[in-house]
Amino acid sequence: MGIGRRIGITLEMIKWEHSIFALPFALTGALLAARGLPAWATLGWILVCMVSARSAAMAFNRWADAGLDAANPRTRSRAIPAGQLSRGFVLAFTLTMVVVFLVAAGQLNRLTLELAPVALLVLLGYSYMKRVTRWTHLVLGLALGIAPAAAWIAVRGSLDWRIALLTAVVMCWVAGFDILYACQDMEHDRAAGLYSLPQALGLEAAFWIARALHITVVGLLLWFAVLFQFGVVGWIGIAVVAGLLLYEHMLVSPRNLARLNAAFFTMNGVIAMVFLVFVAVDVWLAH
Repeated sequence: MGIGRRIGITLEMIKWEHSIFALPFALTGALLAARGLPAWATLGWILVCMVSARSAAMAFNRWADAGLDAANPRTRSRAIPAGQLSRGFVLAFTLTMVVVFLVAAGQLNRLTLELAPVALLVLLGYSYMKRVTRWTHLVLGLALGIAPAAAWIAVRGSLDWRIALLTAVVMCWVAGFDILYACQDMEHDRAAGLYSLPQALGLEAAFWIARALHITVVGLLLWFAVLFQFGVVGWIGIAVVAGLLLYEHMLVSPRNLARLNAAFFTMNGVIAMVFLVFVAVDVWLAH
């Protein structure tokens, strides 16, 4: 297989386009920490950290779940079970991305480097959570949720508890839509002995928990806006995010999962970008 083809398969495997879920929140944390645009070098290293950490996490997940993916009709066409990439290659790619992440973290500040192994523990450890707890969705939420706090630390070299609130926002947001996404694997998870909220509680209960988490997101965002003294634009952004979350839940129901991919991929990417744009404009107007 040519190197170009292998790179293409690797990018598809790690779903690089899904970086849009966490990256906007990392940039939001950086903007708020700098009270505007951070230094270009700092911003560049934050982007390297985000891309490499997420690439490592996704590749490791595919490596750890290769056997499970092969047994699931929905996932057996993924790169490893389909024979497009070897487990050895994927593991080597994971380790390469880990090294890149650590080097990039070291270019920012000491606290960023010291906390980098903790971030990796969460990111890589998530891959095994479905084997031990039905609350695996919250661990995935935390894996993405640390992005804004990490970006804040990258800019300031210290942590402000207020930005941790945005970590809670992202954790609840991601956990909510991951619960919905897991509904399509409910029967397989039960047969394979894997854990998830749909597997443990059924579709109806899983949907209600996802709704509750997304209502919590809106409440936390309101608190976040007060703490950071958002202007009119910031408050409008929160209203738009709330409306998009409502629309997302209107797309699917326990009796109709046909539009799940639209709710999961399209709407959540839009939500993340909308939040970033409104916060960026609000910060620009304030300074």
